[in-house]
Amino acid sequence: MTDINTFLAQIGNHQDQSTGAISLPIHLSTTYEHPKLGQSTGYDYTRTKNPTRWVLEEALAKLENGSVAVATSSGMSALQLAFQYFPQGSRFLVCRDLYGGSFRFFEMLSQQGMASFEYFNNEEELVELASTDIAGIFIETPTNPLMQVLDIKKISGIAKANQALLIVDNTFLTPLRQKPLDLGADIVVHSGTKFLSGHNDLLAGVVVAKDQKIGEKLAWLANTTGPTLSPFDSWLFVRSLKTLALRFEKQEETAKELVKLLPQFSKIKEVIYPGVGSMISIRVTEAALIPEILANLHLFTFAESLGGVESLITYPTTQTHADVPKELREAYGLTADLLRLSIGIEGSHDLAADLKAVLD
Repeated sequence: MTDINTFLAQIGNHQDQSTGAISLPIHLSTTYEHPKLGQSTGYDYTRTKNPTRWVLEEALAKLENGSVAVATSSGMSALQLAFQYFPQGSRFLVCRDLYGGSFRFFEMLSQQGMASFEYFNNEEELVELASTDIAGIFIETPTNPLMQVLDIKKISGIAKANQALLIVDNTFLTPLRQKPLDLGADIVVHSGTKFLSGHNDLLAGVVVAKDQKIGEKLAWLANTTGPTLSPFDSWLFVRSLKTLALRFEKQEETAKELVKLLPQFSKIKEVIYPGVGSMISIRVTEAALIPEILANLHLFTFAESLGGVESLITYPTTQTHADVPKELREAYGLTADLLRLSIGIEGSHDLAADLKAVLD
C-alpha cells in the first residue's frame, strides 16, 4: 500500500478471523493460558505483550519506518523509557527551546546525578559542544514553543561522528510530515496524546527505534519498568490513527490560512510559524493584554496540550513551561508576551473571527 490514508484506515482490520469483526477487538485479559509446559501463544502477561497493543505498536513502527515501537502510558513515560536506554552518568546535548516537562525531567536526572545535560541554541553551538564523550543528542523540531526548525540530517551526522545516538521528538509534525529515522535519527519519541490520537481524550506515549537491537532493549526496559499503555487506550489509539491524515491535513490547511491573516491584527507584533504543521506561536504587543485575550475567546479553549480536533490556546509562561526559570526562558526568547495556538478542524473563517475579536 502506497497511500497513507489506506494504511491508516486499515490498521487493525482482519485481526479477528473467528468472528470477522471489522473493529479491532479489545483484549482486556491481564494474563494468558499456556497450552502446555514450556509453550506459549505468544502472549503471557499483558505488561509484556497485549494483542490490542501489539497491533498499535506494529502500525506505529511502520509509520516511522522503524523496527520496533513501544506504546506507553504518556509522552513523559516515553521520554523516560528512551533515556533509560543509556547507562547512568551519560552526557547529553539538548536543544535549548523544548517542552517544559522535558526540561523538568532532565533537571531531575541531573540533580540526582543520573545524567548531565548541556543545551545548545543552534547547530553551530552544537558543533562546539559535541565530543566523543557524549552518549546522545536530543532535539525537538520544530521546537516548542518557538517553532525553530533543526536539520535532523545534519545533526545526525554530528551524532554519528561522535559515536552518539540521536533522539528526536516528532510530536509536532508526526510521521506524515517528517520521518526522523529516515534522516539518521536512532530513536523517535512522541506524546501520543497530541496529533497521533488527536481527540483530547487519550494519554499516551510512543518510542520507536530504527535499529532492531535498540528496539529490543527498549521493549525489555518497558517490560521491566512497566510504563504500559492499557488495552482500551491502545484500542482508542488505533481508532484515532485511522483519521490522522484527514485531521492533520485539515489542521495544517487552516493554520496556513490563519498565518496569512494574523499579521494584520493590531495587537500582534510577531507570528512564528515553521511553514508546516498546525502549530503557531504569536507575540502580542504587550504582555498585559494576555488575561483579556484569554478571557474573551470563544472557539479557542485556554488549555494545555495540542494536536486535538478542538483548537486550543496556551500561555507557556504559566502552563507548559512554568518549570523553566523565568530568566532562562526569557534569555532564549520565551517571553511573557508569547501565546501558542494549536489549530483544530473548525472552519478557518470562524477561528479567524474569534482571534480578530480579541487581537484587533
